[in-house]
Amino acid sequence: MKRMTLAGLSIGLGLLSAGLYAHAQSAPSVTFWVRSADQGFVEPLVKAYNAKGGTQVKLTVIPQDDFVTKFATAVAGGAAPDIVAVDLVFLPAFAKSGEMTDLSALYKSLPYAKSLSPSHMRLATFENKVYGVPFSAESSVLIYNKDLFKKAGLDPNSPPKTWAQLETYAKKIRALGGDTYGYYFSGACAGCNIFTFAPLIWASGGDVLNAQGSAATLNTPQVKAALSLYKRLWDAGTIPAGSKTDSGTNFFSAFATGKIGMAGSGAFSIGTLKKDYPKLNFGVAPLPGQNGNSSSFAGGDVIGIPAGSKNVSAAQDFIKWALSPEVQVQQFAKNGSIPVRSDLASNQYSKLDPRYVTVSNLMTKGRTPYSFQYSELINDANGPWLGMIQDAVFGSGGVDAAVKKAQDRFTQILNSN
Repeated sequence: MKRMTLAGLSIGLGLLSAGLYAHAQSAPSVTFWVRSADQGFVEPLVKAYNAKGGTQVKLTVIPQDDFVTKFATAVAGGAAPDIVAVDLVFLPAFAKSGEMTDLSALYKSLPYAKSLSPSHMRLATFENKVYGVPFSAESSVLIYNKDLFKKAGLDPNSPPKTWAQLETYAKKIRALGGDTYGYYFSGACAGCNIFTFAPLIWASGGDVLNAQGSAATLNTPQVKAALSLYKRLWDAGTIPAGSKTDSGTNFFSAFATGKIGMAGSGAFSIGTLKKDYPKLNFGVAPLPGQNGNSSSFAGGDVIGIPAGSKNVSAAQDFIKWALSPEVQVQQFAKNGSIPVRSDLASNQYSKLDPRYVTVSNLMTKGRTPYSFQYSELINDANGPWLGMIQDAVFGSGGVDAAVKKAQDRFTQILNSN
């Protein structure tokens, strides 16, 4: 057997390096757009995927407020990305306007399809076709300060299960005096209130829109009763004055001060409070209905393939990988996020803290309004949803008048589109 010369070895290594470089250069790639709110968890996700070799994902982070407009412009101009993750509330409008690719076949091929977050799948479906699958999940919950419960003579392991209990507990905590208050909500934040106020209505048998998103259902006893609850909490002084003008800045931080007994929040609060406020003794519970039951806003993102994608097959491979246990458990659950698959809700990480099991289970019965005009109806800071809450809770015109005004405005918007 001939011995390879040093020169031959150098040539061989050079050819090997050149071959590897050429393979890396020729590896297919897909483009992926996400909103800025998702940057923190998506960047390590993409890094992990790219480290596997093969198809590479090129991530672009779009400012939150610009996402919808920029995406629509890109699709219309033939410059859409191959993959997009979008707030699930906007997918019905994207699907209706033809901006998304039909993924019905992909969905039906998934052996765990029935375990995917039902609210995500409902908003991803238009005219019996599926245009996306869940990507990230966020459920709304009631967080409560166990130490304040104890000081007020309440059982720290028994959060309110009815509105009457919530109201009584809030008053008892406020009776501790000083700058301690029983309840908090961001009174000038439209999105915050669909997230934490609408579940009170749903848990009581009411709704804000019909199932098709074509008609307003605000003028109902359940909506009026929920607004009256907030009005009584405000009038009784159990809510701090700053709540009235809070546009969301203190949505989470108010509770973190340790001076708030209860507040609507999201599953994200568990990890954040544990990490940044380790001394805060808090519990997590479902948002209650008037006479029992509970509900949650199922939030998060849907992932899909825009119309005009040039790499559909590679995009589908990434989407399936994002739904795998490798990602849902080792990337999401491990870092304090909720899996979008109910069959993975109970895992080695959620079992370490029962609060995670609570929020994961809420996703199975979480709800989200289905609407093609979501921004105009609900998200707009000057829109009818927030206007109704502010008029009813902080105004002097009464709950009935506030509801009628919002019902009329909802109807106008729906009819104009």
